[in-house]
Amino acid sequence: MEEKGLLIVISGPSGVGKGTIIKELFRQEDNLTYSVSVTSRSPRAGEVEGINYFFVVQEKFLEMIDNNEFLEWAKVYSNYYGTPRKFVEQALEEGKNVVLEIDIQGSLQVQKSFPEGIFIFILPPSLAELESRIRGRGTDEEAQILERLGLVQDELKYLPYYDYGVINDQLSAAVEKIKAIIQAERCRISRSQRRVIS
Repeated sequence: MEEKGLLIVISGPSGVGKGTIIKELFRQEDNLTYSVSVTSRSPRAGEVEGINYFFVVQEKFLEMIDNNEFLEWAKVYSNYYGTPRKFVEQALEEGKNVVLEIDIQGSLQVQKSFPEGIFIFILPPSLAELESRIRGRGTDEEAQILERLGLVQDELKYLPYYDYGVINDQLSAAVEKIKAIIQAERCRISRSQRRVIS
């Protein structure tokens, strides 16, 4: 029987480097599948349909909610984001490890559906460094930057709801920690059938 894949959920404040970590993780690991989210927001420069996101109008997104087509969904910064349920379930059954980069709201929803998932929270080295990273991206207006920074303290309160916390101080170190987490979870006895000794 084929071993079922692991659901790896990665969250953290905006600008903490989740995307960069995941990109490097995929470069080093073979058996990973990235679940492309659906969003109602407009594409940013350079984003590609079906690779970065599936872009839909808000009305379509709300219709998908009604049809229970999402594993999780959330409204974040005035836009909707969701994870297609069918894709994730099929990939896990095929033995693939599925990586979800989602908001805290979404993570809490997934914990109810997949409590056996691996929930990892990415932390910045400091709040000052986080602000520097967000401003350095050059993709947000000042009002958006201030809004995101204002939410960080509230987001950090959810750390106890995660299995692991990884500080993104140095990219290579952060990636190695996540690889070690995945390996350890794969070896967890509770993930395989225990043999009863008579």
